[in-house]
Amino acid sequence: MSERTIDSCSFLCVHEDVVTQVQQSLPEMTQLLRLADLFKTFGDGTRVRILYVLLEAEVCVCDLATLLGMTQSAVSHQLRILKDARLIKSRRDGKTVFYSLADEHVATLLKQGMEHICEA
Repeated sequence: MSERTIDSCSFLCVHEDVVTQVQQSLPEMTQLLRLADLFKTFGDGTRVRILYVLLEAEVCVCDLATLLGMTQSAVSHQLRILKDARLIKSRRDGKTVFYSLADEHVATLLKQGMEHICEA
C-alpha cells in the first residue's frame, strides 16, 4: 500500500470540538503509563489473591503462606511487587511484620472489579 492510502480515509470527518475537549482532559502520558503498570500488577492471580486476603484482614507472611498454600519466600516476593506498586503497606509489631491494603482506593478497585465480573 502506498503511504497516501494508509494516511487517508474516504470518510474522514473529524469532530474538532470533541477532539479538543478530549485532548484537554487526557492525563499526561507518564500518568497513563503508571496507570497501565498498576493494572499490570493486578494481572497476576497470586497477587490478586493476596490483595483479597488483605481486603479481609491484616496478616503476616506466615498467615498469607498458610492461606494461599505457598512458601513464605514466594509470598514475600509478591508482597514486594505489591508494595512497590503502593497497593499494600506494612507495619512492624516486634519481630512480626503485618500487611494490609494501602488505602480504601485499593479496596474499591477490588470490590468494583469483582462486581463487574459477577454481573449477569
